[in-house]
Amino acid sequence: MPVETILVTGGAGFIGSNFVKYMIGEGRTVINLDALTYAGNRLNLGTLEGNRHHVFVEGSIADRKLLDKLMSEYLPDAVVNIAAETHVDRSIDGPAAFVQTNIVGVFALLEASRSYASNRGTSFRNGFRFLHVSTDEVYGAIETGAASEHNPYAPSSPYAASKAAADHLVRAWYQTYGLPTIITNCSNNYGPYQFPEKLIPLMITKALNGEPLPIYGDGLQERDWLHVSDHCRALETVLDRGRPGETYNVASGETRTNREVVEEICANLDRLRPRGDGNPHSRQIRSVVDRPGHDRRYALKADKIAAELGWRPNVNSSQGFRETVTWYIENDTWVDAVQLRYAGERLGHITRA
Repeated sequence: MPVETILVTGGAGFIGSNFVKYMIGEGRTVINLDALTYAGNRLNLGTLEGNRHHVFVEGSIADRKLLDKLMSEYLPDAVVNIAAETHVDRSIDGPAAFVQTNIVGVFALLEASRSYASNRGTSFRNGFRFLHVSTDEVYGAIETGAASEHNPYAPSSPYAASKAAADHLVRAWYQTYGLPTIITNCSNNYGPYQFPEKLIPLMITKALNGEPLPIYGDGLQERDWLHVSDHCRALETVLDRGRPGETYNVASGETRTNREVVEEICANLDRLRPRGDGNPHSRQIRSVVDRPGHDRRYALKADKIAAELGWRPNVNSSQGFRETVTWYIENDTWVDAVQLRYAGERLGHITRA
């Protein structure tokens, strides 16, 4: 039975805002909780202004009193936890925030959900779900083949370790307390509204500004690239029909090296927004020193979600990259606004330090 009212955490970020808009478009009501850190932005939700199926609340998933209040007031049928600190480079520079949000915050959310479910007598049969959105990085580097849901965890970065810890908590709350939890582990997402520090939007914005395009090391790090719209459909599918206690990998099955991705972005820009001097945008590519603990390759098997729930990706990477480049070109005001906001926050932090 499909859930009708959902508490979504991190719903003003990249994946979260796309998921919130998708679910409201499917007729669901969303209570959207977001702390509005640098990557969460109300601009991502502009099309929902005045929509009676969307309630936005600014706050942290670590705030237990706020979580209890929201659950008792809105009586959600499900919780979808997308809130997370996600950028690997940031986790290397400052791991404390990742521990606080990705571990402590998830603990608070699990406990609030357990209390709520217990008070309402919620069981597996009447549909309450706790869906936790995780990452392929918990499996660590995959030299050949692809990781299944049974692969052991081997995180390399503070970010991946914090997500792995959260996954373990979510499983434990199912096994110990019977909270109907489900975990999804997804590959690299891309698409509209992604903060311009991740590879694809970073390369697009730098290329358009005539700046160097930095690639770590030799650029042969390999990733599976999943369009965010396919991820949103997968989350809806798992939320409605996934089995409590299970984990589902979500991936496109298309792996590309970082260099291949950047070169394709450049080729799309050459067609859509050519350089004034007539040279290809690939002339701007520069190799930079690799980051510590950089996993060489990630890959996921998405056989289980296909076989059990019938989900498969719709957007191939060539189509998705082309559409994403077009979106960033056509939404330069959004890019300028989020970059200006981020620059202001950085200045404020430096001033206070």
